[in-house]
Amino acid sequence: MPIAKIEDLIRYVIDAEGKTTDVLVPLEIWQQIIYSLNTDNISGLALTDKQEPKEQILADLQESVRLATAGQTFSVSQLWEDAISK
Repeated sequence: MPIAKIEDLIRYVIDAEGKTTDVLVPLEIWQQIIYSLNTDNISGLALTDKQEPKEQILADLQESVRLATAGQTFSVSQLWEDAISK
């Protein structure tokens, strides 16, 4: 979304003295800001993923390949539950 359009959606809170005290940002824009702050611009990875030890990433990948080779599959909802419980 272009900056000019974002600026049109942002609202400012002004106190009785005319001083700007707060900013109201639409939720969608706020979520984009938070995502940008938590994501590496070059790799696109979440910063927490980027900090995960390479050994752990390799171990997770090896386990995934082992399970796939064994024909074990999981529903998307189960994968999601596992991901958010960590």
